[in-house]
Amino acid sequence: MKLGPIMMDVSGFTLTETEKTNLDKPSIGGVILFTRNYQDIHQIRKLIGEIRMINPDLLIAVDHEGGRVQRFREGFTHLPAMAKLGQVYDKYPEHAVEQAFSCGWILAAELLAIDVDFSFTPVLDLDYGKSLAIGDRAFHSNPEVVIELAGSLIKGLHEAGMKCVGKHFPGHGHVEIDSHIDLPIDERSMNEIEYDILCFKGLINKGLDAVMPAHVLYPQVDDKPSSFSSIWIKEILKTQSGFGGIVFTDDLSMQGAHFIKNITERVYLSLESGCDMALICNHPELVTEVIDLDWPNSEKLQLMKGIKPQEFNKMVLNHHINNIQSLF
Repeated sequence: MKLGPIMMDVSGFTLTETEKTNLDKPSIGGVILFTRNYQDIHQIRKLIGEIRMINPDLLIAVDHEGGRVQRFREGFTHLPAMAKLGQVYDKYPEHAVEQAFSCGWILAAELLAIDVDFSFTPVLDLDYGKSLAIGDRAFHSNPEVVIELAGSLIKGLHEAGMKCVGKHFPGHGHVEIDSHIDLPIDERSMNEIEYDILCFKGLINKGLDAVMPAHVLYPQVDDKPSSFSSIWIKEILKTQSGFGGIVFTDDLSMQGAHFIKNITERVYLSLESGCDMALICNHPELVTEVIDLDWPNSEKLQLMKGIKPQEFNKMVLNHHINNIQSLF
């Protein structure tokens, strides 16, 4: 099954008639859910069921990392910010690695149980202590620790049946500005940025299924932000680093993406640069501008489908929940 390259969002607890029409368009390959779409477990199952009735092959995703970025809360296990795992690692590394696995398993098992395919996680940015957007979402300041903890979290995701998305390539942690608000500019040389890229390179052969580039400009390397840069995506990520997985844009309605004024040009350039799927969130009018255009469809995107277990294993879930209690 080929999927369209655009991931859209929906406005509330149920689908509008316009959303039902749009979800059936060939250009739409996925839906991203937000807190505004979640009332309780019963309601979110019903909403996802509505989406599946229109097109069962659509990818359904959510930003569900833990800490302050956890879209569904009531009825779900509260997951810690990943920085908590880094703090534990500095004293008890083996225990932190076990807890990272538990976080990944819980996250995946609970989302798969409501028929969400994947979460945009883990964050692989380094903690330089300066990024407003990243902060405690990062595991650590040391790439080796990030690789070990994120790698264990990915193993937990995979064991439960979920794929992962590492973000934000090549690294968002060194810039203060939040790319939701403006375009951050990272003036470092390629040699310096290589330190951040180690996190991604170290996980490519350890289960990294997908990558999300940053809406950050690195002028020492290219004159385009990495989401729109064939140098970053095709040359550095794919050719030099050997990544063969899927590439998602970050939300193309974010201010960091306004480097290119026109939404059609944003989608075109991101796909041309090597991205497989373009996210457009919180601005349905922008989706309307691109939804009926002729975009290339891809079978590759189906690799991100979640594997839903035949029955939910509460005993295993409770084991993993107990394993992370000391993080709070």
